[in-house]
Amino acid sequence: SLKYCFSLLHRGCTDIVCCIFFIVAIVGYVAVGILGKSVCSSVKDGLGTKPLLFYFNMMKCASPMVLLEFQCPTPQVCVEKCPNRTMTLVTAIGDKQDWEYYRSFCREDPGSVPQILQEKLCPAYLISSKPFLQRCFPSLGKKGEVITVGDQETFNDGEKIRDAKDLVAGMNCGDIKHQPVSSCSCLLIAVVLSLIFIVLLRYLAGIMVWVMIVMVIAVVAYGIVHCSVKYVSLKDTPGANITLQQLGFQPDFSVYLHIRQTWLAFIIILAILEFIIIILLIFLRNRIRIAVELMKEASRAVGYVMSSLFYPIFTFFLLTIVIAYWGVTAVFLSTSSEPVYKVFNETVCPHARETCIPENFTLSKMKTDCPQSECLFAFYGGETPYHKYLIFLQFYNVFLFFWCANFVTALGQMTLAGAFASYYWAPNKTKDMPAFPLCASLGRSLRYHTGSLAFGSLILAIVQIIRVLLEYIDHKLKGAQNKFAKFLLCCLKCCFWCLEKFIKFLNRNAYIMVAIYGKNFCRSACDAFFLLMRNVIRVVVLDKVTDFILFLGKLLIVGLVGIFAFFFFSGHTDAFKGAAPSLHYYWVPILTVLVGSYFIAHGFFSVYAMCVDTLFLCFLEDLERNDGSPERPYLMSEKLLNVLKKKNQAN
Repeated sequence: SLKYCFSLLHRGCTDIVCCIFFIVAIVGYVAVGILGKSVCSSVKDGLGTKPLLFYFNMMKCASPMVLLEFQCPTPQVCVEKCPNRTMTLVTAIGDKQDWEYYRSFCREDPGSVPQILQEKLCPAYLISSKPFLQRCFPSLGKKGEVITVGDQETFNDGEKIRDAKDLVAGMNCGDIKHQPVSSCSCLLIAVVLSLIFIVLLRYLAGIMVWVMIVMVIAVVAYGIVHCSVKYVSLKDTPGANITLQQLGFQPDFSVYLHIRQTWLAFIIILAILEFIIIILLIFLRNRIRIAVELMKEASRAVGYVMSSLFYPIFTFFLLTIVIAYWGVTAVFLSTSSEPVYKVFNETVCPHARETCIPENFTLSKMKTDCPQSECLFAFYGGETPYHKYLIFLQFYNVFLFFWCANFVTALGQMTLAGAFASYYWAPNKTKDMPAFPLCASLGRSLRYHTGSLAFGSLILAIVQIIRVLLEYIDHKLKGAQNKFAKFLLCCLKCCFWCLEKFIKFLNRNAYIMVAIYGKNFCRSACDAFFLLMRNVIRVVVLDKVTDFILFLGKLLIVGLVGIFAFFFFSGHTDAFKGAAPSLHYYWVPILTVLVGSYFIAHGFFSVYAMCVDTLFLCFLEDLERNDGSPERPYLMSEKLLNVLKKKNQAN
């Protein structure tokens, strides 16, 4: 406790060189974004004054091909304004004024009506639309419960009269309009359930762990009994007494289930597994009790630092900024060049995804071979000196994205570790803790340890960018026949995956030690690693017990919220028929709620897991540095002292 207080009073900046390097890299990152935007703007200036994209047939956007190709399988044209009238091609051609307006939405100067229809130079109909995300979407409305477009309940698509509701499948605006409020209500339930689960862990952690252990033993025991029954029942069955060696390899594995020796092997394997579990339980029972008490203590610590539960919102906000900046910069860099068009077809086409020129596509061999194909925009490219170095700028963008994202995550881990460490080392929890432990810890992390955070994040980012490069190489070698190269690449991918997991584990514990003692990253990482290695069995037991309990918690919360969302959005129960919105695709908000619930539960439980890890390292430090004497008393709780059969001597 005294050493911890001393470290708070006499902290200095750590890993200054890496801090400076990180700041320079961020400045360069901003410069790359500005460069990409300036070049992109100059390119866009050359495209004219047609910023909006108009789809010839919006209902085609409901095709499953949109999900596979990320492209709506209908002709598209850039326009200055979205159409504000509803008319068909046939009616527009009969009126000179209407035709002048209509032809502004054609891909090229149209000729005769048969040529227009055959080559799809113009849309078959126009619908009154509004711009949204630089796209023209039909102006859908409602008259009572009836969907309208341009104040009309029907529209003419050039072939027949359709209901306005048919457009909803293409743009899904009706469902999107109703989703936010209902989905947020379900996500709020996930927040409440996560809080309740963390509070209940203080009282039910022990019960849950021991019930889980008993259930595992019971399941294995049932497996032994079931296999024994099968083994006995096959005693008089013809052909069941032959050996597996005599049977040999069979492609139909169900054949092995008719052999007694198979069930005997299952009995032996399960019996050995049951024996190992029971032996481990006998020898590790005390360590399991320590893990349970640490989980209960973590629940109490979260209760003292309640603001920590909402810290993931701050982390999420920072990550959103990082992801948004990376995405915008990537778009600027990707679109700062000439547009490239590809052949797109709804059916099989030998020229699919080949480069094409939209101006003469209708007269090309590609169009002749694939009459239903279209030449649609795919991406941007170019041959200027700027574009030759564009790949390096994109690489820098991806690398800085990993570095910044890891930095934000590391900042959250160190901030939470500092707050929970102040709880553990406070002799009197109500009097000796800081008034705002989370804010104080955040301030210390940014003021003194930005360099350490940048150092750990840099190491992890390097490994992650190598994994990205390996995935890229693997993608390029998919058609290759060199089996040795594939095997080597597979081994490298596996090794770097393991290395990334190890570095994440090491960084996490290094940040905890930096938050406690204020040492540099390398020294803290070494101290944390050797401290954990001296208590490796306790580490494994605590890690697996905590992971299992939090996995059950996530499963429970996502399951409960998912069931509620299903009955709410599907309308399969009378209880929600009045409150539930009318949706065409109710599985969309259900999936949204499921994913959102998982991330909410993961956010809350990541705080709890960080608390457990911090208290565990503090607990190990407490055991090694203190002996219970009046000069060096233990700072752990009385229950942990009782589990360890230790006590503090009276002054």
